[in-house]
Amino acid sequence: MIARASQLFLPTLREDPADAEAASHKLLVRGGFIRQVGAGLWTFLPLGWRVHRKIEQIIRDEMDAIGAQEMLMPVLTPAELWETTGRISIDILFHLEDRTGRDFILPMTHEETVTFHAREIQSYKQLPQLWYHFAVKHRDEPRPRGGLLRLREFIMKDAYSFDRDENGVRRSFDANREAYKRIFGRCDLQTYDVQAESGLMGGKFSIDFLAPSGSGENTLVLCENGDYAADLEVARAIPRDAVFPDALDAPEVIETPGITTIEALAEFLRIDTSATSKAMPLVKDDGTVVLALVRGDDWLSESKLFDALAGASRPATDDEIRTAFGAGGGSLGPVGFEGEVIADEALREGQFVAGANDDGRHLRGVEAGRDYETGFADLREPREGDRCPECGGVLRFQIAIEVGHIFNFGSFYSGPLEATFLDEDGTEKPVLGGSYGIGLGRVIAALVEQHHDEQGILWPRSVAPYDVHVVALAGLEEKALEAARVLDRAGYSVLLDDRDLRPGEKFADADLIGCPTRVTVGKRTLEDGAVDLRDRSTGDEQRVELERVSEGVPG
Repeated sequence: MIARASQLFLPTLREDPADAEAASHKLLVRGGFIRQVGAGLWTFLPLGWRVHRKIEQIIRDEMDAIGAQEMLMPVLTPAELWETTGRISIDILFHLEDRTGRDFILPMTHEETVTFHAREIQSYKQLPQLWYHFAVKHRDEPRPRGGLLRLREFIMKDAYSFDRDENGVRRSFDANREAYKRIFGRCDLQTYDVQAESGLMGGKFSIDFLAPSGSGENTLVLCENGDYAADLEVARAIPRDAVFPDALDAPEVIETPGITTIEALAEFLRIDTSATSKAMPLVKDDGTVVLALVRGDDWLSESKLFDALAGASRPATDDEIRTAFGAGGGSLGPVGFEGEVIADEALREGQFVAGANDDGRHLRGVEAGRDYETGFADLREPREGDRCPECGGVLRFQIAIEVGHIFNFGSFYSGPLEATFLDEDGTEKPVLGGSYGIGLGRVIAALVEQHHDEQGILWPRSVAPYDVHVVALAGLEEKALEAARVLDRAGYSVLLDDRDLRPGEKFADADLIGCPTRVTVGKRTLEDGAVDLRDRSTGDEQRVELERVSEGVPG
């Protein structure tokens, strides 16, 4: 097909949007791919929608290839479904009422709705099932940012599997994981599939697909030797070795008047911060106080703490701290505390300085197991320069965009929604589910982040809005149309720039829009019957006969 630029809605810009920081935000707006309607609300213009549809088709191909069935579920969802699963209180849900006062929500995912349909599965003979759709989602996002990176309305491909047992769940999970690798590979998008948390979606086993980029909201932790990758929120890492003073036979009280920070404590005692411990008191839903401990030079990971503690928790208030410990926040420690203690693995060996639960006092030589009882878990947030848990290599951090997320949720939804089936032995069991999402807008943003230069976007051929951008210089529009027709007959989609603009403006737009191949029809074409063919990615140029121009375009 041939699209004439003179007839397209193609509002390219020369300047970056004033509020744009991410390269993808700048270039997608300047290239006429997207336009903002409101905070977190964007329109895909014709060029952007063509890219979106190409990615959608790649996803559809690969989902269909593993036996997934496409469907379409409504966006408007009865609130009672979410009340039944307990997710109605999520603060980013959009709530609304109809004219009769009935409550609805605009969901950011469709687990409740799809499990509602799974209630029609009656027998193990109907399993497994794998359903998917492309649908608009909503989040009451407090801080939309980054163009397509954090939105209030967006389109996702979300798929859902239902199986009879854990072996089936694992097979479905692995099939979708491999399909995702093929999808991102066909898009020419570099991704890492790494362990992640399930977050608001519930679930057990969870994998993120992270695309390294110049902008994003995730941090990818990578080993220098290439044998470990993880999302920062769940990454394991080996910290630097602690530097301890001489060991003591028992804890020793020391006066530390006015000292309430780790840095001040280490300086006062002339010890390394790694020889101290940091205490974080928390209150669980049942009102009990729990003390979490990490090494003084570390930070507590909230996501890891959430996984380590059974049930929800929150930071204790000043009054709750003083009631439980008899001291203020700067002098807390595990010795003498009668509640639950959970300590980071780095505190398993060695003696540390800890709060004495007495204002203005600390304890030297506090040792886990000898001086207090505790459970252990990985609670620390990794830091750049930590060592790899697999090989000991140095870990480095990379900003990334989460473009896909897959996880198993077991009976998290089928239990409360009563989606059950009769198994082969005649017993009634809940169907076991999995969820598999791809954010198409984020895929587009990540592609631009990975494929651009100072002039504009460098679209991979598989997702480019058009295969070839034909630039017609003044007076050569008919010759340019002739070249476009040759390309069209060969099966290439063509953007023909026949606008009444200066050559420099046309070339600038061609670089900005970023189609893989540019064909220029200029004055020399009248002399030798040839055109200039340029590869947008490499900058390589060649002179090709107009009638054979399609032979110069990479397949």
